[in-house]
Amino acid sequence: MYTFDWLAKRAELSPNKVALVDTATGRRWTYAQFNERASRFAEFLRDEWGIQEGERVAILAPNSSDYFEVLYGCAKVGVILTCLNWRLAGPELEAIVNDASPRALIYDPEFAEAAHRLAERTAIRKLMALGEKAPEGERAYEQAMAQASGRPILMPHRSLNEVWHLLYTAGTTGRPKGVIQTFGMVFYNAVNIGIAIDLTSQDVTLNVLPTFHTGGLNLYANPTFHVGGTAIIQRSFDPAETLRWLAEEATAFFGVPAIYLFMIQHPDFGKYDLSRIRSWACGGAPMPTHLLEQYARHGIIIQQGFGMTETGPTVFLIDKEHALSKAGSVGKPQMHVAVRIVDREGRDVPPGEMGELLIKGPGVTPGYWQLPQVTAEAIEDGWLHSGDVARVDEDGYYYIVDRWKDMFISGGENVYPAEVENVLYQMEEIAEVAVIGVPDPKWGEVGKAIVVLKPGTGLTEEEVIRFCEGKIARYKIPKSVVFVDRLPRNPAGKVLKTELRKQFGAG
Repeated sequence: MYTFDWLAKRAELSPNKVALVDTATGRRWTYAQFNERASRFAEFLRDEWGIQEGERVAILAPNSSDYFEVLYGCAKVGVILTCLNWRLAGPELEAIVNDASPRALIYDPEFAEAAHRLAERTAIRKLMALGEKAPEGERAYEQAMAQASGRPILMPHRSLNEVWHLLYTAGTTGRPKGVIQTFGMVFYNAVNIGIAIDLTSQDVTLNVLPTFHTGGLNLYANPTFHVGGTAIIQRSFDPAETLRWLAEEATAFFGVPAIYLFMIQHPDFGKYDLSRIRSWACGGAPMPTHLLEQYARHGIIIQQGFGMTETGPTVFLIDKEHALSKAGSVGKPQMHVAVRIVDREGRDVPPGEMGELLIKGPGVTPGYWQLPQVTAEAIEDGWLHSGDVARVDEDGYYYIVDRWKDMFISGGENVYPAEVENVLYQMEEIAEVAVIGVPDPKWGEVGKAIVVLKPGTGLTEEEVIRFCEGKIARYKIPKSVVFVDRLPRNPAGKVLKTELRKQFGAG
């Protein structure tokens, strides 16, 4: 099985249709222009920089039309794009770059300092600044584009198993894992979510989720390009700007609960006519029932879904008819996805009982970059262990009950306590520490650190929180700290986080 060059096909089938709208610059590229610019970037990679097929190039930038030119340009010449999370601290970015070993880095001028630091401390030797200007000795993106011939480059047929890009997600051990994203994963997600929301060439999607995430790339930009619609790319989420684009141009929208919360809390929310939006969807974290009901009172039905970086992401999306009557459910598995719910012995559980969610299908990642053992533990006989506790009701509707492990979600971002704990253990005063997620009205969940100090030492809550700054992303930093004499442990010495959540999990 293989896939074609979507972009070249669209440039042939609908050359004058607007493909991309960049809200920050006002640029509107047709499919013909989009394909030409992606080809120019591909030509530069191949002929000027000499990047070979299978090698990596990294990008550190917020959302823009440039981001997708880079993504599709890499596809044309078989270069693997490494999407860097600009929210991460310097040491976190260094770890990812050292793992992926990209030969070059494309960066937004906003992140120039971080980009040059990475070039100094890693094997990156080539830098390119997006825009028209670059520091002396570097090439600016628009300069490189202008110097290319402009001849369209056609991507050869790619196997569905070939790697297109890498998306890094924190591991439960604290080490970032590069989730391999294949051409097949992107294709089957486009089919799965496209069918689920009836996406067509007449649709205009608004993309506000960060493009270093699977959501920013695939909910719904890439599926939009597949069907020949128009994708509006917003540099970053801003409630007022998002509401304006939804009222004026968009027809379909996907967001995380925090985004929906910030929009409805905006003082001008009621002034916007949002009736042109025919599809509203949500994922990344459980959608509070009261928020679903708030939107429903405005005539807006939000469909809750579920997916993972490892699944492309689409796995579930509830139908509109049951979005309220089955509030809390993520719906049923979509067309090209199979799921199971199993107990700890791997046996299927009956409806109503809870177990771990397993996922299988052509949209599931083949594994983690250079981590064969981790891959083998996560994927058994083709079934991906999601790490989530789920149940299914008698009508076949699925519910995500809790995380199988200890990960929690803050503002749509996954936070793995082990990673935060590793940072806190660098404080000499700390003997033991455990981090849990606790409810938060704004972010859904935030971190709380439970700390045991070494005898004769002292720390304040403020000192613990301040120590984390610059070492991990801000959304991972605990928002509160509790000092205790000891942590509860089982006979094997494992910290009982269930006990800590019972005692300290109220927020």
